Amino acid sequence: MKRTVVTMPGDGIGGAVLDEALRVLEAVGFEADYVHADIGWEFWKREGNPLPDRTIDLLEKHRIALFGAITSKPKDKALAALDPSLRDKGLVYYSPIVAMRQHFNLDICIRPCKAFKGNPLNFIRRGPENTIEEPPVDVVIFRQNTEGLYGGVEWTDPPDNVYDALMSHPKFKKNFADVPREDLAVSTRIFSRNACRRILKAAFEHADKFGYKSVTICEKPNVIRESSGMMREEGRKISEKYPQIDLWETNIDAQMMWLTKNPENYGVLVSGNMFGDIVSDGFAGLVGGLGFACSANIGEEVSVFEPTHGSAPKYADYKVSIVNPIAMILSACMMLDHLGETEKATRIRKAVEIVIAEGKVRSYDMLKLKGSPDVLENGAASTAEVTDAIIRAMN
Repeated sequence: MKRTVVTMPGDGIGGAVLDEALRVLEAVGFEADYVHADIGWEFWKREGNPLPDRTIDLLEKHRIALFGAITSKPKDKALAALDPSLRDKGLVYYSPIVAMRQHFNLDICIRPCKAFKGNPLNFIRRGPENTIEEPPVDVVIFRQNTEGLYGGVEWTDPPDNVYDALMSHPKFKKNFADVPREDLAVSTRIFSRNACRRILKAAFEHADKFGYKSVTICEKPNVIRESSGMMREEGRKISEKYPQIDLWETNIDAQMMWLTKNPENYGVLVSGNMFGDIVSDGFAGLVGGLGFACSANIGEEVSVFEPTHGSAPKYADYKVSIVNPIAMILSACMMLDHLGETEKATRIRKAVEIVIAEGKVRSYDMLKLKGSPDVLENGAASTAEVTDAIIRAMN
């Protein structure tokens, strides 16, 4: 069945890597109509809305999307970038990808971090008798995608009702009562029980389906007792239904140390929004960095697939693109899996494995070069050349 996929290039290098993923999808025989949708910094500057209603309408209609990257900047820089006619109208910049996740309740974020054999960027460590070991990293992070510190419930100089509520807590009254209201900034970390259950259930189902031996809840319940405690409590309940899968619990700070000590011991990890963002980037660093970091944002009706890297605007102006397209290509594979096109996804992943293992075609990051236009003269492959090699390997 021919499908319609919404494509959202976004900002910076987003368009470059998305184009390469579409080339790979065409080469593998995936038939789809692609509908462009507007998102990102340019639409904030021109319209005061980085996620226009017309884009939301397309996502509601077609329900599947590929997304490139966006540029997000702090509040003061966002306001300064607005078209003068839009200033002083109370407009507030909010990350469009976060807004999209919340609007469509894309609450399950899946971020695989798997090492490809032959990748010179893979993590290595010292072994016994000064040997060198390259542990086989194969971790999937399930990140709760809509709540927590990214929920957007925050204030500077909180209004009376919020301030009065905060003052009703003895710790706030003791530690912050003497702070002038205008000097207070408050960001909330809200977890809901149902959202905790959904992300944990998805994580255990994935571990069961693909043979992972453990699910690790990575939070901080010894300090953030209520929200992390709820995630921990629900995880213990759900784990009872999967006696063949070990339930582990780690604190986020300790986990960031352990992931470079024994990363091969971990299978599926579950975290809230902020900690999931942190730990997934940490594991991505062990398998080559953000050039290999793909992700899926899954809701009950709409699903969006994206690399986890940013827009890297300085690279967008290069005459020939040098950025690594593999994260975007692997994100397209996740879309294929979601649509039941597992054979096509497997063919693409196998081709990526072949190209990396052969080592004949490598992007500048794989050659450990500093990103600049002259990397092509120093043996690095362009963005398009990496894609060409993957397409050849599929055949």
